[in-house]
Amino acid sequence: MSEIRVALIGVGNSASALIQGVQYYKDAKENTTVPGLMHVNFGGYHIKDIKFVAAFEVNKEKIGKDLSEAIFLKPNCCVKFSDVPKLNVKVSTGPILDGVAEHMKGVFNIYDEKTDKIDDVVKVLKDTRTEVLVNYLPVGSRLATRFYAQAAIDAGCAFVNCMPEFIASDHEWSKKFESAGLPVAGDDIKSQVGATILHRNLVRLCLDRGVIVDETYQLNLGGDTDFLNMTVEERLKTKRISKTEAVTSLVPYELPTRIGPSDYVQFLNNKKICYITLSGRKFGDRPLSINVKLEVEDSPNSAGVVIDLIRAVKIALDRKIKGSLLSMSSYAFKHPPIQVPDSIAKNWVEEYIEGKRER
Repeated sequence: MSEIRVALIGVGNSASALIQGVQYYKDAKENTTVPGLMHVNFGGYHIKDIKFVAAFEVNKEKIGKDLSEAIFLKPNCCVKFSDVPKLNVKVSTGPILDGVAEHMKGVFNIYDEKTDKIDDVVKVLKDTRTEVLVNYLPVGSRLATRFYAQAAIDAGCAFVNCMPEFIASDHEWSKKFESAGLPVAGDDIKSQVGATILHRNLVRLCLDRGVIVDETYQLNLGGDTDFLNMTVEERLKTKRISKTEAVTSLVPYELPTRIGPSDYVQFLNNKKICYITLSGRKFGDRPLSINVKLEVEDSPNSAGVVIDLIRAVKIALDRKIKGSLLSMSSYAFKHPPIQVPDSIAKNWVEEYIEGKRER
């Protein structure tokens, strides 16, 4: 099949894991199982078909560098698990807008808006013939996400929204992409085995076995810039909604719930620690309690999902499918246009790959 030309918004830990992952599995045999991927050959596209052609950043140390070098610069702390050759992709200067919280300006080492020239995002996307634009902006980047979503439309690109601003799940934005004849997938990436997928399946198990779930909470700790950014509550509104609805949408009654990032612990770096507690009642109204601790390297945990997403969106481009991709969004995101159990969403994706389901 042809290559898939991809641009990235943000060259942080998630971008690092994605780029390393494509390199790590570029020679994977089609009959092998790769952890975290649905298929090595996804609808005719291999992992190696993904080609990174552009990237946008606000960190002055990353801007102008080759993308292969920028992914390993501080404050990135994603583990290095692959040697990435030079990609011949110069990191471009993107607009800051609301993408950098006040307490993150020093950490992100941002450029000077008064003196430094910002690249024309639409022109870069057109010049590089980008097909898929992947959004890795920090949590709370409402205006910046909408700026890039519009840039994707103006440049004729599909949009994959990996962060918790609502684009694919927003009716107006979905219609904008549909009117432009472009696919969009989102919102807020769901990791391979992360807090959300684990919490959802614990709740699903209890409901399937007839347990009345009375209350539940989920606490998350991490030490990378994602967690440092989320120490300011005002940037967390959509993140809390996204993570909470991913769980409560499975329950047919109101469930007392508290879910979200809880604290920043610097020495954890890219390790994420999650604690989940669930309380309920089984037969005879006897109490039941489940307590789970999950430890993961956060960024590689979502990279495989995004590799599948990029290929699913490319299929949509090939088939001229426009608007929100329902099957892949339900499978891969916390806040999709339609919430369904994960097993159903996976079946939808398989049907989509086979052409039995339009979107």
